[in-house]
Amino acid sequence: MTTISITTPDGPIDALLGTPEDAGPWPGVVVIHDAIGYGPDNESISTRIAAAGYLAITPNLYSRGGRARCITRVFRELLTQRGRALDDILAARDHLLAHPQCTGTVGIVGFCMGGQFALIMGPKGFAASAPFYGTPLPRRLDETLDASCPIVASFGRRDPMGIGAPAKLRKVVQANNIPADIKVYPQAGHSFANQLPAQPLMRITGFGYDEAATADAWSRVFAFFGQHLRPKAS
Repeated sequence: MTTISITTPDGPIDALLGTPEDAGPWPGVVVIHDAIGYGPDNESISTRIAAAGYLAITPNLYSRGGRARCITRVFRELLTQRGRALDDILAARDHLLAHPQCTGTVGIVGFCMGGQFALIMGPKGFAASAPFYGTPLPRRLDETLDASCPIVASFGRRDPMGIGAPAKLRKVVQANNIPADIKVYPQAGHSFANQLPAQPLMRITGFGYDEAATADAWSRVFAFFGQHLRPKAS
C-alpha cells in the first residue's frame, strides 16, 4: 500500500494505491471512504481488494483545508451531486485508466457516505458499483440511477439510517433494468464492514463490524466484479 498524489481539476490530492502481487494487467476499483476518512481501516480494505486482483485507489476527499470544513463541504456536494468531491472521484478513475497495468475497466466501492457516492457515480463511466450501506439513499434516486452501471449493494437490517432503503433500491433498479445484487444482512447494522473504534458502543446504536456479513458481502462483490469488470472469455 502506497500513498500517491493524483491530479484533479482543483489541484493535487493524496490517495492510497493498492497493487496486486500477481502479474497484470488488472481491472481498477475506486474506493470511497466513509465520513470518518481514510485511515487504517481503508488501508485494510484496499489490501483486500488488491489481493483479489484489482488495482485499488482511494482518493482522500478531505485533502483540502481543515477536517470539519472538508466534511461539511463533501456532504453538501453529496446532497447536490456536484462539486469537487465528484471531480476528485472521477480524477481517481482517470488515474487508474491511465495506469499502464490497468485493463481499462474500472468499478467503484463505497462505505456509508462513500456508498452514497458509489450510487451517484454509477452512471459516470464505471463498469460496476458496490455500495456498502449507502444510507440514507441519494435524493431523486430514479434520476440519479438513470443509465447506471450494474450495482451490487449490501445493507444491514439493523442500520438505523437504512429503513426501507433496500426495497426502494430494488424498485428503482428493476424499473431501470439495471443488473443488480442487493442483499440485507439480518444481524448487521451500519458500518458492518468497517473496523472502526469504540465497537461495543457502536453496536448499541445500530452500527459496528460484523465479520460474517463482511466476508459474505465481499464474496458477492468480487463475484459481481468478476462478471462485470473482467474480460469475458472468447
